[in-house]
Amino acid sequence: SPLANTRVYVLDRDARPVPYGIAGELYLGGDGVAHGYRGRPGLTATRFLPDPYGPPGSRMYRTGDLVRRGTDGALEFLGRSDDQVKLRGHRIELGEIEARLARHPAVAEAAAALHGPEGDRRLTAYVVPSGPAPHPDALRAFLADSLPAAVLPGAYVVLDAFPLTPNGKLDRAALPEPQAVRPEPTAAPSPDEALDPVGAAVLAIWREVLELDDLTPDEDLFDLGGHSLIITAIAARIHERLGAVVPLDVFFDTPTARDVASVVRTLREEQP
Repeated sequence: SPLANTRVYVLDRDARPVPYGIAGELYLGGDGVAHGYRGRPGLTATRFLPDPYGPPGSRMYRTGDLVRRGTDGALEFLGRSDDQVKLRGHRIELGEIEARLARHPAVAEAAAALHGPEGDRRLTAYVVPSGPAPHPDALRAFLADSLPAAVLPGAYVVLDAFPLTPNGKLDRAALPEPQAVRPEPTAAPSPDEALDPVGAAVLAIWREVLELDDLTPDEDLFDLGGHSLIITAIAARIHERLGAVVPLDVFFDTPTARDVASVVRTLREEQP
């Protein structure tokens, strides 16, 4: 709750108050609001704003904290608004991934970051273990119980400690970019000869686009670094060679060549 001589507002993206129980961004007003950041006018302009709910000429500070106000007036901290990223058309709260990952019994600290240029971005999870380092497959399986497949991190990195800013906060920009490592198979690979012509054609397209000659029919597209541009390329070649228009959301729901081949068969059978 606010200190003396401090006003708090929970506002939406248009700086309008939100109802009790609804998440919004926390703004502070009152006597404790500073004039701005010393020597940083650009950042000051984005954080220190005119206060439409206070006395004339007053200003409010945009904290970047996401909160929810209860009926008792208490504020519940939910995360950071500037930790939200967009990947493959999905808005992802990095803080949510970090909070869930930190519940793993082998994890002492957790962080998440997005790497790579636009169109080829990869979500990575970072952990500082509480003891023996957990296996990436175990971390992914742990998150998969509560997160949709399309927003699961594609890489997992174990660090001895996180890089910090001079004031002791996580330096997300300094987290190392992961090296592309192909996941270890959890089962014996399915033989290609078990595929029908449609399945073999779809698998051949996946191998071409992903540049993996030994890719098997049941490997997960996102485990291999798949993203929207790769999906678009695969869908275009399927249309060109097999005459089927596969909706892009199919790849998120069924991210293996075998499953997509099944969809292609159905689409071809439905054609007049």
